[in-house]
Amino acid sequence: MSKIWLSLAHMGGAEQDFVREAFDTNWVVPLGPNVDGFERELSAWLSERANREVHAVALSSGTAAIHLALVMLGVEAGDEVICQSFTFTASANPIRYQGATPVFVDSEPDTWNMDPDLLEAAIQDRLRQTGRKPKAIIPVHLYGTPARMNEIGEVAARYGIPVVEDAAEAMGSVYDGRYCGTIGQYGILSFNGNKMITTSGGGALLCATEEEARQVKFYATQAREPFPWYQHERIGYNYRLSNVSAGIGRGQMRVVDSHIARRQAIHRLYVERLADLPGITVTEPRGETPFLPNYWLTTIKVDREEAGFTPASLGERLAQADVESRPLWKPLHLQPVFASSPAYVNGVAEAQFNCGLCLPSGPMVSDEDVERVVAVIRGMR
Repeated sequence: MSKIWLSLAHMGGAEQDFVREAFDTNWVVPLGPNVDGFERELSAWLSERANREVHAVALSSGTAAIHLALVMLGVEAGDEVICQSFTFTASANPIRYQGATPVFVDSEPDTWNMDPDLLEAAIQDRLRQTGRKPKAIIPVHLYGTPARMNEIGEVAARYGIPVVEDAAEAMGSVYDGRYCGTIGQYGILSFNGNKMITTSGGGALLCATEEEARQVKFYATQAREPFPWYQHERIGYNYRLSNVSAGIGRGQMRVVDSHIARRQAIHRLYVERLADLPGITVTEPRGETPFLPNYWLTTIKVDREEAGFTPASLGERLAQADVESRPLWKPLHLQPVFASSPAYVNGVAEAQFNCGLCLPSGPMVSDEDVERVVAVIRGMR
C-alpha cells in the first residue's frame, strides 16, 4: 500500500503548459506574462464570488503578504499588533519583522478562532497599559474554518483598528455569504505546496482597490522609484512571485473549485465513518451564522478517557500504517520565541492543541484512503 500523505499537491494538467511557455519564451525570472495572468484570474475568481472588486497581488509567500499588509498599514517599531494565538508562526513573525510586538488572543470553542470578547478585552487592557491602541488585528481562519468575522469586525470598527485577514488556509471558505480573505481591509492567501492550490511556494495579498495593489507591487519590487536609474526612497522587498511559479498557479486556477469540493467531500466521509466511534469528534464549526469551510484539513478531537488512547498514540499508529497525520498548531503564546509577548488566554487553544489531530485531507486522498485511515482509528480500541 502506498503512503497516504496529509495534503499532497494535485496537478490538473494545464500547469505544464504554462510552465513550458515560460521556458519557451525565456520568461524564467520574477514577473512576466504568467504573473500578470495569474493575478487577473485570481482577482476575477475572487471578485465574482465576493460580489465586489478584489485586486490580488502575487507574492513569494503568504508570510510576505502579511508583512506587506503591515507595511501598508504603517506598522512600525514600538507598535503592537493583535494576532490569533492558535495558528502557525507565520501569522505573527511579520509583526516582529517590523519591530512591533505581537499581542496574542486566544480562541473561542465553536470555531477555534479568535474570541471576539477576549479581543475587546485585550484592546481595552492595551489602552490602559500603554495609552495606545494596537495598530492592526490578525484573525486566522484555522484549517479553513472561518473566524467570527462579523463580531471581530464590530470590535475592530469600535476602536478604529484595521483587520488583516489571514486566509492562508481558507481559500474558498465562506462566512455569512462572504469569501474568506475578502472581508478585512486586507486578506492574504498561501499557495504553499499543501494548500488549496499551489504555486510550489507563493501567496497573495488581496486589496480592495487598484491603487492599494499598485502600492503593494511597488514595495514588493524593492520600492524602485520611476527614474531612469535605480532610485530608492523607501525600504522595499524582493517579494514578487516568479513567472515559472505563477504558471503553476494559472494551471491550478483551472481546478481550484474541484479541489475545494474534494476536500469538503473527504470531510463529510470522515464525519460519516467516525460518527459512532466513542471519544472521537470530527470538528465542525457551530453557531447561528452560516459557515461553509473548505476543510483544508479535517481535524479530530480525541477524548482520552472515552477513546482509550491519546492523539499522540494515534499519530504513532497512523505513522506505522504509512499514514501521515499532524498535531494541531501549538499556540503561539506557548512558543519560546514569543515568551515575552502579552497574551490574553482562556485555555481553549491549549486544550485543543492537547486533544487534536489533523487527518489526510488533500485532493489526492481517495475514498479508499479515508477508509484505511478510519480502520486504523477504529483499530485503536
